[in-house]
Amino acid sequence: MLADSLLGGFPSELIPPSSTVKFPDGADFRIEIPSVEGPKVLLAVLDEAAKRGVTVNRVSQGSGAMLHPESELKEMSRIAADAGLEISLFIGPREEWGVGAMSRSAEGPALGGSVRGMRQLRYAVEDSLRAIECGIRGLLVADLGLLQVLSEARTAGQIPADVVFKVSVMKAPSNPATLKVLQGLGGDTINLPTDLTLNELHEMRAVTGLPIDLYVEAPDGLGGVVRGNEIADLVAVAAPLYVKFGLRNSRPLYPSGLHLDNDASVIAREKVRRAEIAMEWLKRDARSFIQSKPGAEGLGIPKL
Repeated sequence: MLADSLLGGFPSELIPPSSTVKFPDGADFRIEIPSVEGPKVLLAVLDEAAKRGVTVNRVSQGSGAMLHPESELKEMSRIAADAGLEISLFIGPREEWGVGAMSRSAEGPALGGSVRGMRQLRYAVEDSLRAIECGIRGLLVADLGLLQVLSEARTAGQIPADVVFKVSVMKAPSNPATLKVLQGLGGDTINLPTDLTLNELHEMRAVTGLPIDLYVEAPDGLGGVVRGNEIADLVAVAAPLYVKFGLRNSRPLYPSGLHLDNDASVIAREKVRRAEIAMEWLKRDARSFIQSKPGAEGLGIPKL
């Protein structure tokens, strides 16, 4: 960076070694826009990305596949397939939306995203199958048992081999040993805590070649970090990296629906704007990092 020339009298910053791992297409990073809650919001993301010259490789959604009619799941699949991007839909039901009280207590957030009992587990597996039937190839999973069940089904050929399992930030590992557990259960890409330092990211990268998902801007409920200006260092240390753009100081959207379409669309457009700004910061860095193009190998692009 140009700033380095003005800081010659100060000690060099201690930055961990760069990652040598790449995505299958040779890229270092991909851009993900989270909380894309339905077809209207997806179209807003693609429209804003086209206006700003931003390539979006993946969108994810937190309300859950179970809250979309099949017509919307198929519409989202068609839109994403045409754009060459992955859709990752949260699989439900989840404990905090069920009849149990503990998950909504003061100490309950640790249960967030879990599947309670055989009844919810059966519905969660059915939710996965329903989404896959509608073309979706990216499943966002927060329950460890569900992850293992789905992974074993994929290995057995009971669900398509090209389905990608994304481990939710609600089960983000804070140390390398836990990351290896999630990988062993079948996670294909794994969300890390939003506030990891560069050295902690290096520790995580040292034990896995899987893609890492990291919010460079996080909603308030996930810490509210704003570090898009750090994108070059984050990519260097953690590649292959899904760079996620949440939005601080933004209203919650889950569970979403028609009543929140307008808000969700405007919020999603601002996330694309944040991505544009981060890419400008990336260009100021002397290192050359490669972003995946649409349709890149390894993306869970819908299949109709």
